Amino acid sequence: MYSTLHCNFLARPLRSLTFASCRPIIRSSLHAGSFQLKVRHRNVFTAVTRALSTSCVRWSDRKTKGSAAIPPLRENIYTIPNLLTVSRILSCPVLGWSILHDDFFLATGLLVYAGLSDLADGYLARRFNMHSVLGTILDPAADKTLMTTLTVTLAMKGLLPISLASIIIGRDVLLSLSAFYIRYTSLPAPKTFSRYWDFSIPSAEVRPTTISKYNTFAQLALMCATTVTPILPVQYNLFVPEMQILVAVTTVWSGLSYVFSKDAVRIVSETRKKLPPS
Repeated sequence: MYSTLHCNFLARPLRSLTFASCRPIIRSSLHAGSFQLKVRHRNVFTAVTRALSTSCVRWSDRKTKGSAAIPPLRENIYTIPNLLTVSRILSCPVLGWSILHDDFFLATGLLVYAGLSDLADGYLARRFNMHSVLGTILDPAADKTLMTTLTVTLAMKGLLPISLASIIIGRDVLLSLSAFYIRYTSLPAPKTFSRYWDFSIPSAEVRPTTISKYNTFAQLALMCATTVTPILPVQYNLFVPEMQILVAVTTVWSGLSYVFSKDAVRIVSETRKKLPPS
């Protein structure tokens, strides 16, 4: 019995000593395992974050390169050639007023200014690289405004046949309506009223055909000769009837050339989409 009690007395602190000594070891192993899991989770989070940041940087670089390859949609329209062209358009009402009031000296002076300014804006645009899409629209518009003013006022004064005036004005009206339609269809989205009339946003470029250039020269020559005739002596013959026939033929021909020519109108937005990335 003594031995049994002695063994029980000795076994009781031994069991307590064994479990007490094992608790910190178990706790330390659990802390070590949780620490390793935290480290692993932190490494995974760091790797995912780096991958996402790298992909974002690559995407931004691609976007920057792609946007750099496409030229801006706006251009500088405040150039000297465009200002000269606008001044030629603004002089047309004064020209019409002078013809209706039989002031052919003033009308001749305005015609000389129109011719010189036309030569000057073309030279400046080529020499100093001042080309613009608006210029390709304003220049023929100024010529047509000048031509329409001369045609209407000279026909009202009886110096130009009504039939020839109808051919010239009818062609110009049809081309103007076509220009409005092409502007709307070629304008990049969104198609709003303010963007439609914002000419710093180019959409289409009008290129005159070869016969149209000859027709413009023939019309200007006829109008100048008809305007100058009242102030010239009677013995001077400027072949006005023959020039009227030539203008009638070339006017119809040039109008048909815009319909059947593929190079008369160039859509700017489509051309910029085809530019290769730099």
